[in-house]
Amino acid sequence: MRTITRRGMLGAGAGATAGLALGLTGCGASSGSDDAPHAAGSTGGSSKNPPKTPNARPLGDGSTSRTGKQPHQPAAPEPLEAGQTPPQFVIFSWDGAGEVGNGLFPRFLDLAKEHGASMTFFLSGLYLLPESKKRLYNPPNNPRGASDIGYLTDEHIKATLTNVRRAWLEGHEIGTHFNGHFCSGHGTVGNWTPKQWRSEIDQAKAFVKEWRTNTGWTDLPSLPFDYDKELVGARTPCLLGQNNLLPTARELGWRYDASSPGGRQVWPEKKLGIWDLPLQQIPFPGRSFEVLSMDYNMLANQSVNSTKAPAYNYPGWRKQSAQSYIQGFERAYTTNRAPFFVGNHFEHWNGGIYMDSVEEAFKHIAREKEKGADVRLVSFRQFVDWMDVQKPEVLAKLRTLDVGQRPTGGWKTFLKQGAAA
Repeated sequence: MRTITRRGMLGAGAGATAGLALGLTGCGASSGSDDAPHAAGSTGGSSKNPPKTPNARPLGDGSTSRTGKQPHQPAAPEPLEAGQTPPQFVIFSWDGAGEVGNGLFPRFLDLAKEHGASMTFFLSGLYLLPESKKRLYNPPNNPRGASDIGYLTDEHIKATLTNVRRAWLEGHEIGTHFNGHFCSGHGTVGNWTPKQWRSEIDQAKAFVKEWRTNTGWTDLPSLPFDYDKELVGARTPCLLGQNNLLPTARELGWRYDASSPGGRQVWPEKKLGIWDLPLQQIPFPGRSFEVLSMDYNMLANQSVNSTKAPAYNYPGWRKQSAQSYIQGFERAYTTNRAPFFVGNHFEHWNGGIYMDSVEEAFKHIAREKEKGADVRLVSFRQFVDWMDVQKPEVLAKLRTLDVGQRPTGGWKTFLKQGAAA
């Protein structure tokens, strides 16, 4: 696959938030796509055959289908009872969600399956559109067919379809990372109007719902979900443009947005009726500032945006990034129980250390769950399902807890009044 140079990597200095060095708040690399590493080799499919869907009812051209209730979903959520300790929610999410032969998509599907976890995959619509059909994409304020991420080869589109299908059947959520990933200049998503966001969303959905027509392939099974119903949330490219996206998201009935940068480890609120679930500032071991809970932001502060720094740095950086996630989790779990949000990319930046570090952190968190702690590794949609059944006065009480603040008198006292109201 050809190399694409990323334009418009968003930079935010320490002034964004006191004591925080963000580096880049979005995604990007000097060469290659952040969401689709340019690797050759196997298609990245799983060795495990995914569950069959014999009762699938095709939708449209058969690219997607209705297959009934999604498997592997948690029990219906219930409101917190008086004095009950909130669960510790942890959401791992992936921007782009393309499989390009490096095996990272199935690697983390296998990891999630091993530990009974759900994740959110923000699929880039262009990853299901052949480059030969790129003129079907008409991005706002950019030339027809333009994209700041690479179009995938046919082999990698097929691998992406295989893994997206498997992900949904194993209980994961399929959101959207939109399409062309424009982060700078006149065409940046930061300048798009609500109407332009609607165009981008309609196209992203169409590329998922019409991959069979656009590729001409008839030998692959359909995606086992109705994307009009499945799609309830997103993360924008480089975390730009949320303010103008939200009115459109509300019109579409979306339930959350995970695009805002610089969030803190506190209980979230809604914006325009949409849950605002930002990447969060978490400890960065050995440094006096905090970093956003995403692999590229750690890279930006470790190797000054280089994705191929000298290898002698890798062991220390890998340990630092793993401990950053772990300390972020521990801070929430032992204090205010705010949900912990992690964003990543299927990339081998700096020798793949960020994939190793997020796996180490994931396993650390999963062990807490397996030891009996009320730790829930869920998707964003599953998390907002829980939030939506809580009493408003309970959520308001939880929001009074600052980062790292323990409830006065313990949870039995702190939530007794609110939960009983």
